[in-house]
Amino acid sequence: MTAREFVKILLAKECMTLKELAQVASEKGDKKFSPDGLSHKMRLGTLRFDDAEFFAKLLGYEIVLKKIQEEN
Repeated sequence: MTAREFVKILLAKECMTLKELAQVASEKGDKKFSPDGLSHKMRLGTLRFDDAEFFAKLLGYEIVLKKIQEEN
């Protein structure tokens, strides 16, 4: 899954637009996010993991790593 797909899934689950996410993230974060800037990063595949993780936390989600059980 790409960061773009991850953010789009979060937005769909929260019935939120990219513009709304950029506004909330700018208000609650330590850097400014614009809808155009986010869209550009997502299209190019240059959205940073720490930004995606910040968006998840902002919307009430956490990223969990789970080890896959090997079959014998």
